[in-house]
Amino acid sequence: MWGAVPVALLAGLLSVDHIPGTGISLAVPYAAEGPGPMFDTLGEVSGEPVVLIDGAETSPTSGSLNMTTVSVRTNMTLAQAFGRWIATSDTIVPVEQVLPPNLSEEELKDYNTQAFVSSEASATVAAMRYLGRPTEVVVHDVVEDGPAAGRLEAGDTITAIGASAVTEPGQVQELVRGMRPGDTAEVSVRRGEAERTESVVLGENPEQEGQALLGIYMSSEPADGTRVDFNLNDIGGPSAGMIFALAVIDKLTPDELTGGHNVAGTGTIAEDGHVGPIGGIQHKIAGARDAGVELFLAPADNCGEVAKVKTGSMQVAKVASLDDAVRAMEDFSAGRDVAGCTPG
Repeated sequence: MWGAVPVALLAGLLSVDHIPGTGISLAVPYAAEGPGPMFDTLGEVSGEPVVLIDGAETSPTSGSLNMTTVSVRTNMTLAQAFGRWIATSDTIVPVEQVLPPNLSEEELKDYNTQAFVSSEASATVAAMRYLGRPTEVVVHDVVEDGPAAGRLEAGDTITAIGASAVTEPGQVQELVRGMRPGDTAEVSVRRGEAERTESVVLGENPEQEGQALLGIYMSSEPADGTRVDFNLNDIGGPSAGMIFALAVIDKLTPDELTGGHNVAGTGTIAEDGHVGPIGGIQHKIAGARDAGVELFLAPADNCGEVAKVKTGSMQVAKVASLDDAVRAMEDFSAGRDVAGCTPG
């Protein structure tokens, strides 16, 4: 489940202790997971809104809508791992459960960047779908020396793959994955005011043999001139998606979703609004509970784990979709019963 674990990246994540004078590592193949920091997506970070919307009228918000994280420590010696197990509430798990195996520091950075950018794009699409607004696909970045390098540029708007028009990143992925490495994809883009078509010879996804790769990071923007930017750095993984989507909806609608309450949550988001499970939820719930959160939005598929955590007075809502999450917040604010996971 490492693909669904967000991490607050720690300094020295990939530094490895060795026996002095040798290349022999003393690190054990385990990671320590614990509660990470929370970020209010309706608030600011470093003086900038976490979710910045330009080109559209926004409404005031109240309360807080917190994305939660898990802190992950790797490359520990046996003594360090044992110390965290004894002295903290961290859980010790096999390292491959939380991080992709056999990746270099640079590859891990790229992986986390791609996962987070994908999460942001899916959140924008899901929010725009909920609001009934059209979207378009924008190239966020091009992989250096990748198939699209020299052909596509950051800021390009992808309008079609071959003869198929696209308006969402998932459509681009589906069309590219329907081809084979070595095939040529005709990518229609809008660059500034000009329309052009670029021929890109597809590469192969290093994580999936035989799967074609375009070599770009995609984001999604509303097609009506509205621009959504997410101003968080050093956070990896896709599980902020649901909370990001809710923050966009809250800012673009007159009603205040939180009702002035302190809300937190987690969960991946698909472009169609489906909320997916994540890893480390017990630490996220514990961190939110200790921070005084009143309502926690948890993916329905994580409810089995939620039941094992003491939630105190905090209510935990069971959500399988963006609609479920909005309904849970509305019910909580109105004092109605909230469909929830069984509390610990």
